[in-house]
Amino acid sequence: MVDRILDKLGIELNDMQQDSMQAILHGNKDVVVLSPTGSGKTLAYLLPLTQLIDATDDEAQAVVVTPGRELALQSANVLKNMGSGLRAMACYGGRATMDEHRVMKQVRPQIVFGTPGRLNDHLDKGNLSPYHIKYLIIDEFDKCLEMGFQDEMSRLIKSLPGLRRHFLLSATEAEEIPHFVHMGRVEKIDYRVDEDQVPDRVHIYKVDSPVKDKLESLSLLLRSLGDQSTIVFLNYRDSVERTNKYLVEQGFSTSFFHGGLEQKEREASLYRFSNGSANILVSTDLASRGLDIPDIDNIIHYHMPESEDGYIHRVGRTARWEAQGKAFFLLGPEEHIPEYVDAEIENYEMPVADLLPAPAKPKMATIYIGKGKKDKISKGDILGFLCKKGGLQSAEIGKIDVNDRYAYAAISRTKLRSVLNNVKGEKIKGVKTIVEEVR
Repeated sequence: MVDRILDKLGIELNDMQQDSMQAILHGNKDVVVLSPTGSGKTLAYLLPLTQLIDATDDEAQAVVVTPGRELALQSANVLKNMGSGLRAMACYGGRATMDEHRVMKQVRPQIVFGTPGRLNDHLDKGNLSPYHIKYLIIDEFDKCLEMGFQDEMSRLIKSLPGLRRHFLLSATEAEEIPHFVHMGRVEKIDYRVDEDQVPDRVHIYKVDSPVKDKLESLSLLLRSLGDQSTIVFLNYRDSVERTNKYLVEQGFSTSFFHGGLEQKEREASLYRFSNGSANILVSTDLASRGLDIPDIDNIIHYHMPESEDGYIHRVGRTARWEAQGKAFFLLGPEEHIPEYVDAEIENYEMPVADLLPAPAKPKMATIYIGKGKKDKISKGDILGFLCKKGGLQSAEIGKIDVNDRYAYAAISRTKLRSVLNNVKGEKIKGVKTIVEEVR
């Protein structure tokens, strides 16, 4: 089955994934995997799980704990895309537990992905049977086992009497693994780069702002980067919204992301950034972990990272695999680069403002379609709808994501107005729907 899945995904396993699979599938120890962001840790545990799970047993047999809802959703989708035949479901806050329970009864998931609090809700209510769960996976375990999560994690693990093995994964190691996790003999697979060094493929730059309010300097820096994909990191939600508002007023195409957004807003924001409709993501450190957003050219520390781990995860968003990347420290008059940053740092020579181009417009735009999987709508249906009714060529359509009740599609920005006019009042699979731009 593994070879078939790899053929379907069109990938070859890297060394970390091969070693992890060997340890999980053919060993009997608990496994800790430490590997940089973007190295493929999700596949490293899901592939062996497809062999360990009994496909004839309708009960949940593995629980994957994640610190946030995005990683739970993303990981569940990876399993679905593998085509293993195993049933999966993601559980997280922001929607009614009762609604999830209805879906759970229909799906009968064999692997459940979720945040600690929501998983406890389902276990407490008897929605999820603990008695067949043999495998506990804690993704981003350093975050899941922090003090803020420890009560929920301890309660969750105590509720799973049949656990046989634990698999823990992260880009950075926790100071210690609490006793309540009940780790047995451990095989550690460590593929981290030297955490005191930034990989050679990440070039670090310092940009000095002459004033404490660095927004104007940020705007100039972003203009100098053109249409490159960039994440701007800040430490507070209100700072994210203020900075994003300023950049939009300056003509940039941005998305913003933080933990205070509703789930649908978070999905739309990440979707616009990942499909190229927005080339700038303004975010808290929530975007530094676990999200599968490839091909990020630059990260900008507008606020300094609050810890060395935070710095490592931020920088890990760029230069994934063998790609090159840049990281910029944007410093006010009284700010300094943190002492733990042990890397060669260059001064970034900002071009003269009058010589800089206007903010670059992305080539793609995102549209919202008000029908989804529950309406029997597939990616192929949307592709056909946009070509036949919207007047697009297939080359003018990018990434399509279909959710239960709605879908997003990336289309050529130059065709946005004509497409919206062409599909107004038209039906998709015989049903009228809303089609509008996602801003």
